[in-house]
Amino acid sequence: MDEKTPATPSTPSTLELQEGVIGLTEVDPSPVDETPPEAPKDGYFPSSPSPPHGHTRTSTLGLGNRGPAYYLLRIQRYSSYTFTLFASLHISNTSLLPLLTHSIPASNPYLLLTRPYYQSVLTEPLLVALPLVAHIGSGIALRLYRRHQTLYHYGAETRHDRKNIPWPAFSGTSALGYALIPLLGFHTLTTRLMPLYLHGDSALINLSYISHAFALHPFTSFTGFAALVGIGVWHFAWGWAKWLKLAPSQVGIAGLEGQLRRKRRWYVVNGIAALLSGLWLAGSLTVVGRAGRTKGWVGREYDELLKHVPVLGRWT
Repeated sequence: MDEKTPATPSTPSTLELQEGVIGLTEVDPSPVDETPPEAPKDGYFPSSPSPPHGHTRTSTLGLGNRGPAYYLLRIQRYSSYTFTLFASLHISNTSLLPLLTHSIPASNPYLLLTRPYYQSVLTEPLLVALPLVAHIGSGIALRLYRRHQTLYHYGAETRHDRKNIPWPAFSGTSALGYALIPLLGFHTLTTRLMPLYLHGDSALINLSYISHAFALHPFTSFTGFAALVGIGVWHFAWGWAKWLKLAPSQVGIAGLEGQLRRKRRWYVVNGIAALLSGLWLAGSLTVVGRAGRTKGWVGREYDELLKHVPVLGRWT
């Protein structure tokens, strides 16, 4: 009776060793996914995924499942609505009316007539101060939040790691907004805060005060005011184009047709900004800026005010 030859175990192939006993395939390590789940194609800050049926997600403050960026963007947007209303009143008083009347004494009563609507105890904080602070603050907070999200995604734990990760890039509209802050701050200081501090009110501040400042410091006044109006109007125009979904970057068509639409929108937005800037500067520089100094005791009061302007006051 023949003995049965024992079965010889087969040697595993190289492919079987790579796959392992549970069918896993060896792949190259990747520290970070190319497309993280936090940044899908439809936006930088997507809304959180919907919870399973029967479960609801609520935040600690009861704001639902939307992230901080959702609310910061809406604060930035709705605050710009209110400040645009103030800017519309301001361009009418300081440019359009002087351009129509060609007279500072004839334009001053209209400025004084509308001033209570945006300089009263109630309306100034609600129409000017609070929207301005909310708009700037939400923009800074949104930028810091984006930075935090980037560091979290890349796992930057040390200071050295954080230095190697760039900050989110500035958009053109954001860069204009940050450049506008010191110009707007200087304008507010000289026309509102200084008169309140030195005189207790702004009763003497009108178009004649602006003309007086232009006459004393022509180069600084013309250059600074042109920069204030130009940067401000371009920031408003591009911001409104974004809110209305008319910005060139918001064209959703690819190819040649998309390129033509983006180029067309670029020309339209810049054309509107140039038209508004030219209209504002036409009345402010050619009429108000060339009216000359104010004489008498009012002119001496203006001189005293302008002596307290930082840097420029020593030459008044």
